[in-house]
Amino acid sequence: MIVSEAFRGKRYAVLGLARSGLATVEALAASEAIVFAWDQREDARALVEGKAAIADPMEMDLAGLDAIIVSPGVPLNRHPIAARAREAGVPIIGDIELFALARPTLPPHRVVGITGTNGKSTTTALIHHILRNAGLPTRMGGNIGLPILGQDPLNAGGVYVLELSSYQIDLTFNLDCDVAVLLNVTPDHLDRYADFEAYVDAKARLFAMQSRTHAAVIAVDDDVTRRVAMGVPYARKVSASAVDRGAQLRWPSLQGPHNAQNVAVALAVVDALGIPEKVALDALESYASLPHRMQRVGERGGVLFINDSKATNAASTAPALAAWPAVDGKPRIHWILGGLAKSDDLDECAEGFPNVAHAYTIGEAGPLFARLLRDAGIEVSECELLVTAVAEAAARAKSGEVVLLSPACASFDQFRDFEARGDAFAAAVAVLGETSDQGGVA
Repeated sequence: MIVSEAFRGKRYAVLGLARSGLATVEALAASEAIVFAWDQREDARALVEGKAAIADPMEMDLAGLDAIIVSPGVPLNRHPIAARAREAGVPIIGDIELFALARPTLPPHRVVGITGTNGKSTTTALIHHILRNAGLPTRMGGNIGLPILGQDPLNAGGVYVLELSSYQIDLTFNLDCDVAVLLNVTPDHLDRYADFEAYVDAKARLFAMQSRTHAAVIAVDDDVTRRVAMGVPYARKVSASAVDRGAQLRWPSLQGPHNAQNVAVALAVVDALGIPEKVALDALESYASLPHRMQRVGERGGVLFINDSKATNAASTAPALAAWPAVDGKPRIHWILGGLAKSDDLDECAEGFPNVAHAYTIGEAGPLFARLLRDAGIEVSECELLVTAVAEAAARAKSGEVVLLSPACASFDQFRDFEARGDAFAAAVAVLGETSDQGGVA
């Protein structure tokens, strides 16, 4: 774990003891900080006994605290801890801010920070993969993988690659990235922000924390990012259109126009870090995509089964619908979608509708999405349950076609998280019979 002199003797309260909260308590305790910790779950509180005093920040005296550390999932626009901390004059921060404060005490290193509405995880993992192939010490964390405070610090010359959600940026104030990245911004998480512009501003603040002598990379494939780029004059502007689509065919896990943007950004980032272009291009061929992100989970009778459960909004699903275009005018995607809707339309997916042979709706949004798709001329089966949708799609799909789980929705109506939903999809595919696990990804 990361242990730092920066925390010694300071007083912190940690609210929320899920994965990042537990890593935070352990790192602070090992750094000889004075730690108070709280979670509504008794079993979670038991995990920090001996490392932190058990105290609820909503009830304890906040005087003398250096900060309250909350999970990014805590909605500060609604949670009463925000007003209580403000009254006590105590800042609310996250684990990424603690990492930023610890940086001066760590061996010399560089940090890449990646944000955007869609594609963050793939781009983060891709940059991490290229760096490993180039022989550089590297760690991946933030909104992906293990909490960064729970990982061992890198030796001198290493690169930390951090996926950063807007929630994490909201809780961070001193992260001066050596390379800061913005992929795209589309409406999402608007229950946490006053309006879309406030959400855009949250993303753009990654650059406001950055020294102007450092590098920035912005994908200017949409109007919003082009506008943000105007305020970051030192940024390198890249576009998916610059990626050679012929070369892209040699990168099996990076197909589709959305991955062209991920590639364009990753190549610009590693170039800023001094990685030779040939090393980077060679690494693209060996990259394997993340679980639940355009993941190939099997093939049956020439039909591919693709798990894109991480597509939790329409903008994230749209690239998946574009990845398998119609052949000779015949659509070949059997699209499973639905869950807890983040909007009442599928407008951002409309360009991919001609590629859909049949749709299968599930979850709370099922009836709404079924009506929208029928109005668009798409045949729909209302299945309600994921296992039913998989069985019906498998029965209807023909060789050369694709059964695609890309829900365009959150998972919380029927599943714990998008990972559980993706796992359920893979399990349903596995029991179809005669399914061969390809061990790869589409």
